[in-house]
Amino acid sequence: MTRITTKLNLLAFALAAFFITPSFAPAVGYFKSAAPDLPEFFNPIQNGNPAVLRSVYVPDVLALPIVQQPVDDPYYVSSHDGEATQFSIASQYGNIGLLAHNNLSGESFSKLSVGQEVELVYEDGGVEDFVITKVLRFQALQPQSQQSSFLDLDNSETLSANQMFDRVYTGSRHLTFQTCIKENGDASWGRLFVVATPKVR
Repeated sequence: MTRITTKLNLLAFALAAFFITPSFAPAVGYFKSAAPDLPEFFNPIQNGNPAVLRSVYVPDVLALPIVQQPVDDPYYVSSHDGEATQFSIASQYGNIGLLAHNNLSGESFSKLSVGQEVELVYEDGGVEDFVITKVLRFQALQPQSQQSSFLDLDNSETLSANQMFDRVYTGSRHLTFQTCIKENGDASWGRLFVVATPKVR
């Protein structure tokens, strides 16, 4: 991947991060409190694509179908409650990003914690298991700027948008849940990232 392409991808991430803001949409129903056993939408599709994600499941927390971003829109995040959106740019780095608005499915992301197990289900019925290893919270220091830096709320470290992208979406294979943090009436005040790594069998 060329340096120019990498920079464009990082810019797309920075833009996407600022546009993952609430929008109101009709609820389609998902398990906000306690998710039961795998629901029907986890069933495999006949001749399903083994590379396409269909759903994500965390026992007692969430069970969500996964939708894809349009090919020409890396900023798209589903406006339907009960869905997560796969972040296409993360896939270019061999990792998985799941996005959701914090007043919709992203609300359940804040209930995730270290040690919880995550199941990703593919169209052909294949399952990939992960374990949550990190929960990262950042404040956007200039929430309305595409060049904003971010303050790590755990250790007060300041990161650029590019540095934050590297931290949460590059490196060895992992899954990252992303949503915004609402504070002081500002729905885009901060960013929440929940990172999970492959489960060791």
